[in-house]
Amino acid sequence: MTPQHKKSSVAALTLSAVGIVYGDIGTSPLYTLKAIFDQEHGLDLNTFNLLGVISLIFWALTLIVSLKYVTLVLRADNRGEGGIMALMALALNSVTRHSRWYLPLMVLGVFGATMFYGDSVITPAISVLGAIEGLEVAAPGMGNYVVPITIVVLVGLYCLQRRGTAGIGRWFGPVMLVWFLALAGMGAYHIMEAPQIMAALNPMHAVRFMLANGFTAFVALGAVVLAITGAEALYADMGHFGKKPIRSAWFMVAFPALALNYLGQGALLIAHPETVDNPFFNQVNGWHIYPLVILSTMAAVIASQATISGTFSMTKQAIALGLLPRMRVLHTSASEIGQIYIPAVNWLQLVVVLIAVLMFQSSHELAGAYGIAVTATMLCTTVLTFFVTRYRWNLPLVLCFGATGFFLIMDVALFASTSLKLFHGGWFPLALGAILFTGMMTWKRGRQLVFENLQKHAIPLEDFLQSLFVAPPTRVYGTAIFLRGESDGVPHALLHNLSHNKVLHERVVFLTVHMVEEPWVDQHEQARVVDLGHNCFQVNVYYGFKDEPDIPQVMALCADQGLAFEMMETSFFIARQTVISTPGAGMQPWREHLFVAMSRNARGAADYYQIPPNRVIELGTQVAI
Repeated sequence: MTPQHKKSSVAALTLSAVGIVYGDIGTSPLYTLKAIFDQEHGLDLNTFNLLGVISLIFWALTLIVSLKYVTLVLRADNRGEGGIMALMALALNSVTRHSRWYLPLMVLGVFGATMFYGDSVITPAISVLGAIEGLEVAAPGMGNYVVPITIVVLVGLYCLQRRGTAGIGRWFGPVMLVWFLALAGMGAYHIMEAPQIMAALNPMHAVRFMLANGFTAFVALGAVVLAITGAEALYADMGHFGKKPIRSAWFMVAFPALALNYLGQGALLIAHPETVDNPFFNQVNGWHIYPLVILSTMAAVIASQATISGTFSMTKQAIALGLLPRMRVLHTSASEIGQIYIPAVNWLQLVVVLIAVLMFQSSHELAGAYGIAVTATMLCTTVLTFFVTRYRWNLPLVLCFGATGFFLIMDVALFASTSLKLFHGGWFPLALGAILFTGMMTWKRGRQLVFENLQKHAIPLEDFLQSLFVAPPTRVYGTAIFLRGESDGVPHALLHNLSHNKVLHERVVFLTVHMVEEPWVDQHEQARVVDLGHNCFQVNVYYGFKDEPDIPQVMALCADQGLAFEMMETSFFIARQTVISTPGAGMQPWREHLFVAMSRNARGAADYYQIPPNRVIELGTQVAI
C-alpha cells in the first residue's frame, strides 16, 4: 500500500476487494453458459460437451486468473500501482527513450488502454442487461421491459457519479459477499443433483472437447472468455488494496464461488437441458427468481461502478502521461474508490453505453463484443510483462519466455477465437478503441510538435538573465511566478510583461512541472529549488501519473528550502497557447485540426494545477504546427 492510502486491516481490505475488484468477473455467470450454448455456435448440448465446456471454464479461471494475474502479473507493480498504464510506464522505464522498443511499447500500452475503455463501456451494458433478463424467466411477458429498465438503471448509476461512492461504497463488499455465497449455494445444490459434473475438474475433458469438436469448439472458446472478464481489474486495483487482500479475496471467496456455480450450472443442464435459454436464473424457480434478480442487479451495478471508477482513474493517468488533454477533475468524498469524478468522461461514457444497449438489445448479442476487448487487453498485458521481466528484473531470457510465452499462446488463441465475432459485435470495441487510439496518439504527437516549435524559438534562460541584469529594469514589490515547460527558454509571459510593462517583480520564480513515469513521487521530493541569482529562482516540481497536481501545496514545501511564499503577494503569469494549423511538415491536416480542437477544449493550466484564479494573469501566445 502507498502512503496516500489509509491503513486498513487486511480483513477489511479483503472484504472491500471482494466488492470492488471482483464485481466484474463475479457477474460473468449471468451470461457465460448462455452464450456458449447459443444456437449460432452449433454446439450440441450433451454431457460430453458440458463436461468439456465446464472444464475449459474451470481451467481458464485457474491458469489465466489464478496463475497469470494473481501469481505473476501482480508482481509487476509500479511502486505499488497496477493496471495497463502503470505496466506501460514500468516497461518504458525498463528501456531507454532511444531504444527501438520504446515507441512500440508505448503504442502497445495505449492500444491496451483503449481496449480497457471498450471493456468499461460493455461491462455496465452487459452486466445490467444480464441481470434484468432474469425477469424474462420469472415472467415471459416482461421481455419487452428489459431494455427500458436497463436504461433507467444505467442513467441513474451515471447520474449518481458526481456524488461519489463514499455512502454506498461501504456496502459493496458485504453485498458482493452475499452474491458470491449465493453463487456457491446454488452451485452446490445442483452439483448434488448431478454429481457426475465433478469429472469436469479433469483437464482431459477440456482437451477431448477441443479435439472432438474442432472449429465449433474454437468458436465456443470465444464465449468461454466471458468467464474471465474482469481479470484485468484485479491488477488495475492493486494500488487501492495491495497484493495480499486481492489474492486472499480471490482464493478464499471469488474463485471457489465461481467454480461451484459453473459446476452447478453444468449439473443443471445435464439434469434439465431445457433450461439452456438462461441456465443462471433457472437455478432457482418460483418466487425465488425475484430476489435473485434484485441481488443480480445490485451485483451488476457494483461491477459497473468498479469499471466506471477505473475509467476515471485511467483517464487521469493518461492526462498525466501526456496522452489526453487536461480535463476537469472533481474530488468526491470516497476513501477507497470513486475518489475522482470527471464529468466529460462520465457523460460521454453514458452515451456510448446507452448506444451499446440500444444497438445490441441483449447480453447474448453483447457477448461477442465483450470478448474481443478483454482478450486484446490481456494480450497487451502479457507482452508488456515480458519486457518488465526481461529488462526491469533482468531475468534470463529463457525464464522470461517460459513465464510469459505460455500465457502468450493462450492469449493469442483466445483473441483469435473472439476475433471470429468481429462482424457480430466485435467491431464495436475495436471501433471505439480506434477512435480513442487516434485521439491519444494525435494529442501525444501534437504536443511534441508544439514543444519542438517552442524549443526552436526558445531563448536560453541563463543567457537572458545575464544580459537582462546588465541594465536591470525597475523592480516592483511582490513575487511573480512564470510557468515554463521542461525545455523551454524564457517564458513568453515574461517577455510580454517586460515588453509592455517595463518592470520586473522583486522576486521572480520560474516554475516547471515534470511528469515522471511512476505513479507517485514522495512529497518531500516534489519540489526542488535552484537559485539563479538576482533574486530569481527555478522551482522544479515532480509529479507521478497518479499524484494530484496542487501548485499551492508544493509552494508551501519550498519553505524548507528557503523560499517561502505569501499568496496575497504572489502573481502567476501563464501563457495561454493558441495552436494554429499550418501547411507543411507535421501531421496530416485532419490530425492537425483534431489536435487544434482538442487543445482549445483542454482545461486551463491554472485550473488544472489548482492555482487560485484571483492570483492568475494570462497572456496569449500563438504556436504554429
